[in-house]
Amino acid sequence: MSEYKATIGLEIHAELKTKTKMFCNSKNDPDEKRPNVNICPVCMAYPGTLPTVNFEAVKHVVRVGCAVNGEIADYSEFDRKNYFYPDIPKGYQISQYKYPLVKGGTLNGVKITRIHLEEDTARSSHDQGDFSLVDFNRAGVPLMEIVTEPVIHSAEDASAFAKELQLLLQTLGAGEANMEKGEMRVEANISISKTDKFGTKVEVKNLNSFKAVEKAIAYELARHEKALESGEKLVQETRGWDENKEVTFSQRAKEDSHDYRYFPDPDIPKLKLSEVLELSQEAIKKSLPELPWEKRERLTKLGLKSEDAEVFVRNVNWAQYFDTVVELLGDNKKMLLAVNYLTSDLAGLVKNDESVVFETVDISTKIPAKSFSALVTMASDGVISSRATKDILKVLYEKGGDPEELANKMGLMQKSDEGELTSIVQTIIDANSNVVAEYKGGKISVIQFLVGQGMKATKGSGNPAVLKSIFEKLLG
Repeated sequence: MSEYKATIGLEIHAELKTKTKMFCNSKNDPDEKRPNVNICPVCMAYPGTLPTVNFEAVKHVVRVGCAVNGEIADYSEFDRKNYFYPDIPKGYQISQYKYPLVKGGTLNGVKITRIHLEEDTARSSHDQGDFSLVDFNRAGVPLMEIVTEPVIHSAEDASAFAKELQLLLQTLGAGEANMEKGEMRVEANISISKTDKFGTKVEVKNLNSFKAVEKAIAYELARHEKALESGEKLVQETRGWDENKEVTFSQRAKEDSHDYRYFPDPDIPKLKLSEVLELSQEAIKKSLPELPWEKRERLTKLGLKSEDAEVFVRNVNWAQYFDTVVELLGDNKKMLLAVNYLTSDLAGLVKNDESVVFETVDISTKIPAKSFSALVTMASDGVISSRATKDILKVLYEKGGDPEELANKMGLMQKSDEGELTSIVQTIIDANSNVVAEYKGGKISVIQFLVGQGMKATKGSGNPAVLKSIFEKLLG
């Protein structure tokens, strides 16, 4: 076990879901493939243009702040963050420095320093040979930055925080935070030390998957320890992550805040949030949906296993379907049975269906909640067996229909009539003399084999409890 203590702080940027950009009316469309079509004189920094604050973006950040119990600012303003790079048309980025919209809060057990708004940069492409291209469609898109306190101590915990933030943004409708599309990017500030004093801080930028977050942090921690143990002096710097080689690489010396020469943007009016009734904490908190951690607690109290609860916590469509089913069943025993068929059998059918996406599929278009609830009720009441339930579920998913009609048509209604089943049991006893001898010799467990034969003979429609009772009676 390492003698060094890891200290990690995260800076996460997430694009917000709004119709237009942060300071102009150009379209905010993350799916646009054509370069430089969603641009205007404002986001391209033409002389004489004036930015206008996107109210919806401000509201999204305030909602996130309320969800994590942060302190919502009464007064806020935008600043100019000065640095030159080809993907910033102004030569500065409009951000927030001294007066962010949100201070403090906690998410997934991690303390938050601040949450603020800024505009996104353009997208650069460096795969064109000896020159680069810049697409300004993304320039000016509303960007929320959340900065944590340096209180994370493992790569796994860092990744868990990022996952919970993504889930919160999706739950609130603030953004999709799709990391593959670059809608959420993670930057990790990492240091190690044998004492309570922080070591040399290194920032790893633009981590675009949860796997990359874990691997990059783990790599840096190992690199730091190896360097210190060999007497090498670490330098404060910014590093990138090479996905293919799975190593970090030096990019530039790490800047401090004074390097950006922040100053208030003179073109953007100051924000007085307390004067906007719609942005009051009371109004915002009333508008919040059930939050992920609240849903986890509710579902586990209902008796769901944590891994099953997580399916519904992380997938809004599945959660809505489940809640409708629970309301229709109105019974805890049936509800827990429904969970089993939902998270294993129905989930398996969806995952094998190439025409849909598991996370976004509307299950009700495949199997109406009423039909699924009726099927679960039949299984719970012993009208059909577990095997029959799975078979009918598959047909419902692929072709639709009525559960009871399908059970009759497929001959899957469970047979419990002793008179009808006794002749079948006798036939099985006559055909399995060796097994019968084992049973009579004291090997009671072989009766399960005989019951299985009975289920096979009845094509899954025999009631296993009744079959077992008849076997025990005829075998003495």
